[in-house]
Amino acid sequence: MTHRLSRRARVLGAGLAAGVLAPLVVASTPAGAATPQVTCTSAKAGLAAKLQRDIRAALATRRGTVALGVHDRKTKTSCSLRATTAYDSASVVKVTVLATLLWDARKHNRYLTQREQNLATAMITKSDNDATTALWRQLGVTKVRQFLAAAGMTQTRPGANGYWGLTQITVRDEQKLLGLITARNSVLSDNSRAYIMKLMNRVVASQRWGTPAGAPSSVKVYVKNGWLPRATHGWRVHSVGAFQGGGHDYYITVLTQGNSTMNYGVTTIQNVARAIHKDLVPTTVSPQRHGTTSTPMQAFPTFPAVPEDTAK
Repeated sequence: MTHRLSRRARVLGAGLAAGVLAPLVVASTPAGAATPQVTCTSAKAGLAAKLQRDIRAALATRRGTVALGVHDRKTKTSCSLRATTAYDSASVVKVTVLATLLWDARKHNRYLTQREQNLATAMITKSDNDATTALWRQLGVTKVRQFLAAAGMTQTRPGANGYWGLTQITVRDEQKLLGLITARNSVLSDNSRAYIMKLMNRVVASQRWGTPAGAPSSVKVYVKNGWLPRATHGWRVHSVGAFQGGGHDYYITVLTQGNSTMNYGVTTIQNVARAIHKDLVPTTVSPQRHGTTSTPMQAFPTFPAVPEDTAK
């Protein structure tokens, strides 16, 4: 979906128009500083070491900055890399917007209106920016902050002045949110969780890339992606996904920036995702064909830095 950018949007996302990107500034590690390494723990013998090795191999030749989190409830396995590093959220924040809407509706003992359902469906399944802006304005930043506090997502900072796409997120908080969505808890009702998962399972085919890559056919996929180019740190490309079924229950967050192109970020995420799925779910069953790396760039919709109607 393409939007005409306002003057302020063009300033914040310099170089976005007509697919032109401003000179890339890739985040690097200062001389003498230790490069963070992925670390894993697991109750299953040998699994942590295998995941660490395979994820590191998947990232070995990639430029830019990558943060990731993995948690598998069945094997009590967790992996982490730069879990507290903040990134511009892009469209990944839309899951938080929906969770806030449902959390607030429950507080007031009401169902979503038909309008809210329509906006929520467009926001998650099609990554519609106008729908997100409408819900963001309706909720207001105060309610978003209240939900974040209730969810324990203390590292997430809502974007100021209506710029929801510039919300600051971390792997740690995104993993917390996925954990709340995929298991019973006191923050989100069972009906709310089921509604979020239903929409994340119905994301349009052109946006089912990222963490679902390499997922076995035995699991059901729930995904939301985000993509955003800016003048510094190039493309931010993110993917959060949950995978349940066939005796498996795990979720993955991968956040990236410093990508020279969107496709580079997508490929980076998918290389990591394939390694994770292969290790967590060893199987001879063919993996699901989600977002192959050969997908041409024109298949991806354009995501502006900020929606035109939130620019002031």
